Amino acid sequence: MQKFKATLMDEAALERAVRRISHEIVERNKGTDDIIFVGIKTRGIPIAKMIRDNITHLEGIELPIEELDIAHFRDDLENANLHTSYSKPLNTDITDKRVILVDDVLYTGRTVRAAIEAVFSVGRPASIQLAVLIDRGHRELPIRADYIGKNIPTSHSEKVAVFLPEFDGKTGAVIVE
Repeated sequence: MQKFKATLMDEAALERAVRRISHEIVERNKGTDDIIFVGIKTRGIPIAKMIRDNITHLEGIELPIEELDIAHFRDDLENANLHTSYSKPLNTDITDKRVILVDDVLYTGRTVRAAIEAVFSVGRPASIQLAVLIDRGHRELPIRADYIGKNIPTSHSEKVAVFLPEFDGKTGAVIVE
């Protein structure tokens, strides 16, 4: 059983962070009609939907959203069978679109590197931006988020768990020992 060391965000704080990210995306991307949200499996997908829904409420437009499974593109998995079950990672044409990758926690940068590789495997977007709910530092690659819900300094031994109703029946984020 996991032991929670500290609560980082309760439901209200998580929703505020997502709203702030949504406003920042609208401000940075004037004329938001060429954006495609790409939620990184698993928890990036519902966060991307929350951001997209906020923007729909703010701007009156519904932007497309894609779900991205990066398993085939990871460099830290040794499962050779991933290559045999590979399928096209996105269904939407991303050529000349502004892709906004969305994930729950940014740590070493390896997940984001794999997501960028997956995006480029299907087309050439005009740009790729990154939105994360939590940035906990400790990068191993030169990757930074464009939109951050909350910066949380952590040690390497700590883990950050994000809870979302779709998977956990509750909403929030904690540090786990």
